[in-house]
Amino acid sequence: MSGVRVLVGTRKGAFILTSDEKREEWEVSEPHFAGWEMYHIKGSPVNPNRLYASQSSLWFGQMIQRSDDGGKTWEAVGNEFVYDGDPGTHQFYDGTQHPWEFKRVWHLEPSLTDADTVYAGVEDAAIFRSTDGGKTWGELPGLRAAKGHLWQPGAGGMCLHTIILDPVNPERIFVAISAAGAFRSDDSGETWKPINRGLKSEYIPEAEAEVGHCVHRISLHPTRPNTLFMQKHWDIMRSDDAGELWHEVSGNLPSDFGFPIAVHAHEPETVYVVPIKSDSEHFPPEGKLRVYRSRTGGNEWEALTNGLPQSDCYVNVLREAMAVDTLESCGIYFGTTGGQVYASSDSGDNWTAIVRDLPAVLSVEVQVLP
Repeated sequence: MSGVRVLVGTRKGAFILTSDEKREEWEVSEPHFAGWEMYHIKGSPVNPNRLYASQSSLWFGQMIQRSDDGGKTWEAVGNEFVYDGDPGTHQFYDGTQHPWEFKRVWHLEPSLTDADTVYAGVEDAAIFRSTDGGKTWGELPGLRAAKGHLWQPGAGGMCLHTIILDPVNPERIFVAISAAGAFRSDDSGETWKPINRGLKSEYIPEAEAEVGHCVHRISLHPTRPNTLFMQKHWDIMRSDDAGELWHEVSGNLPSDFGFPIAVHAHEPETVYVVPIKSDSEHFPPEGKLRVYRSRTGGNEWEALTNGLPQSDCYVNVLREAMAVDTLESCGIYFGTTGGQVYASSDSGDNWTAIVRDLPAVLSVEVQVLP
């Protein structure tokens, strides 16, 4: 019987939630790395026991942790991540004479075919790759050559927070940067191009600029990797040509501002977002926590509320904090800044808080176990 493992990164440690395929009862681990910011944890799709985690502290710096037994034990890898004496600034030694200074590893993306290959997105924005299980890293500098001199930080900094590996074309990689935009490589990360045509951002000097847009998250369905969905800083967007051109699909949402966006595991036109009131008021409209689902690839949205608080709720759901499983009845999961992790085992129709009172949730990832 298969099971589910939910990997939760929080402000003060990591938690692993496990259940069988019914997803009715959950075991919650004690905190891993208690007191540390665990910004992102993700498992290898090749080896379900291989996990990678981004561990950070203002004073003690940035580390990458790796587990080879599903999170029971961990090993610090990637000694190139070191604290350089200035709180909040770390250095990434990538084999050059000039180490890259950055604040945090925002995202870890394991390879679809090799458990020892993993990508890291950092702040200030850059992408790195390791081919030895996280022990050593090298930057893919071609990304910063894609008009990197024009990138500017947004209110949350300038972070590379999304890495998507195309499951059909192994040489294609998508990334998203706040506040620079979306980019694509068609040659395994050697060269990159901005893919922001169709985006319009009134808050930047040139509303339709090639770079400079604040993209919060992008997502795709593995069977249709040319169709991308984007949660932007205002606007839900869609592209059907691998990012060459975008169009808005916000439709009847109560607000088109939010952070996460996810696609149903079996229905490529079913998309989920969590609207919040505005870029200055990071809580649900009317204090009602609602996930919105479109079964038509955008424009027509329905509120999913059963089991979610519908009064006096003022939490946020961050960009890394929503994920789906691949079981026959697709499960949807999200975590809040109030420390709840909600799950639906029926594609969003009904929700249950599978754990409460955690530290603020930064990321949620899901593994289906054999």
